Amino acid sequence: MSRFRKIAQKIENHMTASQMMASGFAIVILLGGILLSLPVCNVGGKWLNFIDALFTSCSAVCVTGLVTIVPATQFTLAGKILLLLLIQFGGLGIIACTMGAFLILRKQITIRNRVVIQESYNLNTMSGLVVMLIFVLKGTFFVEGIGACLYALQFIPQFGLFRGIWYSVFHAVSAFCNAGIDILGDSSLQVYQTNPLMNFVTMGLIVVSGLGFTVWQDLILTGKRIRAGEFAWKRSLQKMRLHTKLALAMTFVLLIGGTVGFFCMEYSNPDTLGPLSMGQKWMASMFQSVTTRTAGFFTIPQGAFHEESKLLSCILMFIGGSPGGTAGGVKTTTIAIMLLTCWSVLKGNVDTECYRRKIPALNVRTAFSVVIVAFLALVAGTMAILLFEPAGLMDVLYEVASAVGTVGLTVGITPLLSAGSKLVIILLMYMGRIGPVTLALLFAGKIGKRKQGRTLPEERIMVG
Repeated sequence: MSRFRKIAQKIENHMTASQMMASGFAIVILLGGILLSLPVCNVGGKWLNFIDALFTSCSAVCVTGLVTIVPATQFTLAGKILLLLLIQFGGLGIIACTMGAFLILRKQITIRNRVVIQESYNLNTMSGLVVMLIFVLKGTFFVEGIGACLYALQFIPQFGLFRGIWYSVFHAVSAFCNAGIDILGDSSLQVYQTNPLMNFVTMGLIVVSGLGFTVWQDLILTGKRIRAGEFAWKRSLQKMRLHTKLALAMTFVLLIGGTVGFFCMEYSNPDTLGPLSMGQKWMASMFQSVTTRTAGFFTIPQGAFHEESKLLSCILMFIGGSPGGTAGGVKTTTIAIMLLTCWSVLKGNVDTECYRRKIPALNVRTAFSVVIVAFLALVAGTMAILLFEPAGLMDVLYEVASAVGTVGLTVGITPLLSAGSKLVIILLMYMGRIGPVTLALLFAGKIGKRKQGRTLPEERIMVG
């Protein structure tokens, strides 16, 4: 046993945070697929087709929400509990779960562990890493607890005490982790389309978790400064990190823009917003704008949207939420950097600037790399599935954008996918969860090491 432990320790010592995250997610997805296929997890005591079990496990761990089966009727209580654990694990991530176990077992977190935490959360310093980790764990369970209590106001009167509590906990975790998997039936939250409690609690969990834990910390610190009277509120807001300002600004713009867009494009559609009252139309439009930011719940049948609404949904799904949280997509700050760089070029500026700050060139290069790799995956995935399926281009694009952005929304073709298409979607969900650039670096890292330190002659080329 000690021999295997030494081998595992040796492997761990030679792995980067990216490699640990990628391999950790892959192992958990495989184990989850095996367990979900067991008769004990499935109604009727029958084995679940492994490709469907693997697809469901990947969707849960990658907090996507696309499913080829109906979890409410397919899984037993044991299967649903396992599904919940996979979602929670996927939301927190391999690093947070592993280090959280170390804290519970009172094991020492070494310098090596601290470096891994720093790399996984993309932090600039190693100071306060354990405090950050504890904050992530406590904050997650605290917000999920609040969400479960609010959901209970609806579920307990509707389903009874024990079932209501179980439904409240499951859907609070699923919403906070941006998974979008439900155990209510095959129509997600469509039955609660006009229910303000269910709509706003779900939207609140999605938005709060999608901001990212570093934004949480900055907002809490700003609130403490204002309350303590250290600075005036305006000065306190100015002292927030640039990352926080960009994440909040982009979240606000995308939320409002998406809401207005869906409202205008679907206002008279009899299959979506048409039959609703004015207030309900705005609420349903806002829910669609929020859920496309990688959540996966829906109150409007996605297949009934106009083509322009589907395209808007694809754009929002591709962007996703903010870094450092449970959201997927290329992230709000990534798109913000690209837009700011374009604006700087148009203004004739040399540097990318925002809020009187210069954004480092490395950030700009990384942002463009993330978007390009994700876009190539989007195009390649769409073309691959079009080879396997007779579905239309927009429906396939919607499915692929949902997988790449780890969203979970579908126009209804997921259960109809062939085995080849399911494998493509599994790969896209996996890539979307660990990050497109992270996946690329796993293959390109050795090449980059050989070329470090080289300085080549400069030569300009024509652009545009």
